[in-house]
Parts: sequence; structure tokens; C-alpha cells
Amino acid sequence: MGDGVSVGTTKSALIEQGHWLTVQDCKRVLVVVHTVTFGQRLREVFGLLAADLRIQVVFTAAPHAFGAGVPQYLQSLGIVTVPWEEALQAEFDLALTAGSRGVHELRTPVVRISHGAGHIKLLTDTASLARGERRSPGMLSRQHLVHDGRVGPAAIVYAHERDVAELTRSCPEALPVAHVVGDPCVDRITVGMPRREQYRRALGIEAGQRLVVVTSTWGPASTFGRLDALLPQLLSQLPGDGYRVALLVHPNVFAGHGTWQVHSWLAGCRARGIATVPPEADWQAPLIAADWIIGDHGSLTAYGTLTEATLLLTAGPGREIAAYSPAARLAALAPVVSPAHTLADQLDYATRQRRPGQYDHVAALLSSAPGQFHRRMRSVLYRLLELGEPACPPAVPPPPLPPPLEQWAAADTGVA
Repeated sequence: MGDGVSVGTTKSALIEQGHWLTVQDCKRVLVVVHTVTFGQRLREVFGLLAADLRIQVVFTAAPHAFGAGVPQYLQSLGIVTVPWEEALQAEFDLALTAGSRGVHELRTPVVRISHGAGHIKLLTDTASLARGERRSPGMLSRQHLVHDGRVGPAAIVYAHERDVAELTRSCPEALPVAHVVGDPCVDRITVGMPRREQYRRALGIEAGQRLVVVTSTWGPASTFGRLDALLPQLLSQLPGDGYRVALLVHPNVFAGHGTWQVHSWLAGCRARGIATVPPEADWQAPLIAADWIIGDHGSLTAYGTLTEATLLLTAGPGREIAAYSPAARLAALAPVVSPAHTLADQLDYATRQRRPGQYDHVAALLSSAPGQFHRRMRSVLYRLLELGEPACPPAVPPPPLPPPLEQWAAADTGVA
């Protein structure tokens, strides 16, 4: 894509196959990005098509309540977007999306991509449920998969066989288009684990120091929603020389409240050298590098079961979590942080109590096809595009080296 084209610019060449295009007769794939979180998961998918000269990938930012930051995130990747309204009117060979809002209006077959560590949160909009009908997570619910009485997506990809088993109950009409492909985050974390010491050095973790990573999903029951209870422990109960702390906050928190506001609330952390990882940053390297992970019912805590870190949980909303999800299983095993004891003592206690393989069966719930996401996902895409796959296996890149924690802790956020 040419230099000097800003995000949001209408660029007709991205939509229309003009006779002057350098690379012609391409299959055209539309990537629909609703939120930064969805964009991060979709990056694992559209990257499988990136080097194929037979395919032109086009991007659009779809309307969403948590859509703030999407244009900036895509621009940071060198991506030019077309307006959503223009994308709705155009013809494509395939569309990729991790969200459901508005995609039924597209004039193209759609592939729905699961995101997160399993399907954790149960459907919140229960108005359309029949009396006595059990709630399912969004990507497994008829409300998110069926429009005007018909299954919308041409393909729906899941991480685990148990998702398809749940789909049999919740939306059996979607079974013919369901595919189990695994989880790209599981595969990338697994590939990155041998580089743990490199990640620690890149983050600036010195010999003898321990890294505490605090993870938070979004919503009032999240760690961030209750940060006033945990923050005093982080700021005052960990000896500064021996511990480094990084906060991994869900991008929806930044999108919902605004980056300035989030950093303003965390100004005390910044002053004490606690790093807040930007919402667009790759979160996997800090997770791999952690000695302890303090987290809630969100995906990052569940992904922590793949690492060497000792896990501690903050209290979560049990009734809003799917009982078969990795988050629910983890909540039954991991110790819970208490305000009645010093945080350093609780970290040490959790380390002593951890048993080898304690969370192995939780980690196994993240993917029933470990190491196979990129191969299986590419096969689904090329089959729908009616193209032969490239004659080489898809690469599974490890997470990139992160910047030093000091860079995230001292980032210029406009907060005094």
C-alpha cells in the first residue's frame, strides 16, 4: 500500500479491481475489526494470507462500543482501512471477523473467529431466550450465530472439541460450518517458552528480581474494577528492589474509559515504577516472563497456566462464567488473594503450595489441537477461497521481544 495514505482514507483501489492495479485477478478478503482485542486475534489469521500474491487483503473498522483505538492499532501495523459503509456495499470472496455486530450486512461469506481462552462469559442479553433456556457464551449462542432464521457464517472456528459439543446443545444448526482449529495464543506461548530468559532480560528483570504480572479483563467484576482493593498491596507491600510489577489491562478498559483516564487512575503506579502494558502491545512475552500472575476470570490468567508462573486469583463473578470454561476450572484450584495478609507473604505461600502439573488439565482445556492452529486455520481459509495452499508449512512465530518495563512505566501519557 502506498505511502501517505492515512487510516480512514477512501482508497477505491482497495475495493475496486481497476485495470491499472499492479497485481490483478486476486481473491479479495475483507478483515472486519471491531475492537483492538478482536484485531489482535485476527492478526493471527490474516497473517496466514499475507505473502500470497493471489490474495488482496482489505481492512475495515466496524462500529463497536469498544472500537476506540482500532484505527490507531491498524495504522501501527501499516494497514490502510476502507470505511465500513463502503465495505458493506462491495463484493469480496471472504470476510474474517471475531465479532458479530453488523456482519450479517456484508455481501460475502463470513468466517467467525473465536477469541480468548475458551468461552468464559455467559450471554448477558437474555431477552430472546426461551423460558428455561440455559445461557451460553456468545460465540456458542444462537443469538450470535443465527440471523433471520439462518446461520450467518460460512465457517465458525473453535479452539476445542468441547466447544462443538456445547454447540450441539446451544445451536445445532451451526454444526455443519463448525471447525476445531486450536488456539494461536496457546501455540505462540508454547513456542516462546524456551525464550523466557530472553524476555526477562529484554524487560529489564535483573538477577535476583522477581516479576509480578497483574492481569485484568474488563467489567465491574474484573481486577481493574476492584483495583482499589489490590492497589495498596501492590504499592506498599512489595519491597521495591526485589519485585517488578507489570499491569496487563484488557483493551476494552482503555476503549471504554479512555487512555488518559486509565493512566490517570494508575498515576500512583507509574510513580512507583509499576508498568502498564499498552493495550496494543503483545502481552504474551510479559506473561511468559512472570514469576507470579495475579489475575481474574479473564483469558490472560487462563493462558498463564501454560507458563512457569505461580497463579493467584482475585475474586470473580462465578455465576457469570461458563461452568466448563478454563476460567471456571482454574477458579476451583488457584489460591485467592486476601487483603488480610501481606502480598509478599501470599506470593511466597502460593509458590510453596504449588504442585507439579497442578494446572495441566486447565491448560488442556485451552486447545484440543495444540501446535496445529496455523495449519488448520489456513486449510479452512484456502478451502473457502477455492485456492491451493502454499507448498510450505505456515510459520508459528514466537512473541517478539518486549521493550524494558521502564519504557512502559515512564510512557508519556499526558498525566502529570
